[in-house]
Amino acid sequence: MTYEVWLPFHPDELDGLPDGPNYLYWNGEQDYPADPADCSFYVVPYMKGGDVSVRPLAEMTSVQVVQTLSAGIDHVQPGLQLLPGGVQLCNARGVHDASTAELTLTLILSSLRGIPDFVRGQDSEEWRSGFRPALADKSVLIVGYGAVGSAIEDRLVPFELARVARVARSARETARGPVHPITALPELLPEADVVVLITPLTEQTKGLAGAEFLARMKDGALLVNVSRGGVVDTKALLAELESGRIMAALDVTDPEPLPPGHPLWHAPGVLISPHVGGPTSAFFPRAKRLLGDQLNRFVNREPLRNVVLTTGS
Repeated sequence: MTYEVWLPFHPDELDGLPDGPNYLYWNGEQDYPADPADCSFYVVPYMKGGDVSVRPLAEMTSVQVVQTLSAGIDHVQPGLQLLPGGVQLCNARGVHDASTAELTLTLILSSLRGIPDFVRGQDSEEWRSGFRPALADKSVLIVGYGAVGSAIEDRLVPFELARVARVARSARETARGPVHPITALPELLPEADVVVLITPLTEQTKGLAGAEFLARMKDGALLVNVSRGGVVDTKALLAELESGRIMAALDVTDPEPLPPGHPLWHAPGVLISPHVGGPTSAFFPRAKRLLGDQLNRFVNREPLRNVVLTTGS
């Protein structure tokens, strides 16, 4: 049987692809490379937005696998109802761990040590020295302790922290210590100097960091969001930032992209990066290895990795 595979990379850029399938390049262009009804394995274009991601789904009547190149799946979820039953949706767990963890550390250290202020000083030729907080001896709370959360902790270990607390949907034990259930947040938030959000965006996590969540953070604490903008209530965050009580470092925002004139741009104590946690030089080799492995599994009828859900079940 011949399978048709849509890829956002040119097939000759990928090593280890199995023989047999007909590989077609499509990275969100207006014209499709072939009839979507013949596609068996659809690799979603990376960072092209939800509208592009779901556009061909309604016509993919023969698709068996939808593979994202992100850990989050919220950009394709609106189109899942258009698919036939039995389609496996797989994410890119593991592909972005290193890049996102690196950015998380960058945002934490830059915010604490005042790097944005130094850059502004350099632009205006001002020597802005002063006393800044260190990461050493701080308590960090990681909310959403999965693969990326674990990678973040790996990089925090050398910084002589006082404590790392971990939160996930449900409690479990790890080699580094306990993971607390999300219901423990009210007790854990007041103890944290740095709160890192790395949860998927779901109905349960939308607006998780709202007014009550933020009010429980200690004075002077830093909120770092490297998950999705919708996990934070922007209005509630603005109120806290404008009061000067907490700081924030945001790789994602709600709305996104953040439009010109939005008050978050100039709120005190906020550092904003434009959703760049994943797209680095580390992305491509990891994404290509994942696709090679998944397609070999698909052709050989072996269980796929990172299956998030199956439609119709």
